[in-house]
Amino acid sequence: MAEMTDEARILAAVRAIPAGQVSSYGDVARRAGLPGRARLAARVLSHNSDPLLPWHRVLRADGRIALPEGSRGYREQSQRLRAEGVQVTRGRVSMPSREQLLDAQIWGPAPANGKRR
Repeated sequence: MAEMTDEARILAAVRAIPAGQVSSYGDVARRAGLPGRARLAARVLSHNSDPLLPWHRVLRADGRIALPEGSRGYREQSQRLRAEGVQVTRGRVSMPSREQLLDAQIWGPAPANGKRR
């Protein structure tokens, strides 16, 4: 089997983000085996033409939408995230901490009240 290109690895990492969840460009790059290549992940997504790719689930590390505020892409990303149940406030999403992500992988999603037994 041929080795995947960096672009294919990034696209695979984006496709693996579950609906209703978000990831940063840096996390996408890290999951693709390309730590420190957040800008490459952003560049790959900016050239994407696959309408089924869930590009809208990728944000800046601080949770902000990277597209210019008010642009068509900005509005579309906000709308797609909200349709998946993600709360978007003034172009920003609350990003989970690494600890929260690890807990969710080990124990499953946190209960609605945010407390575990």
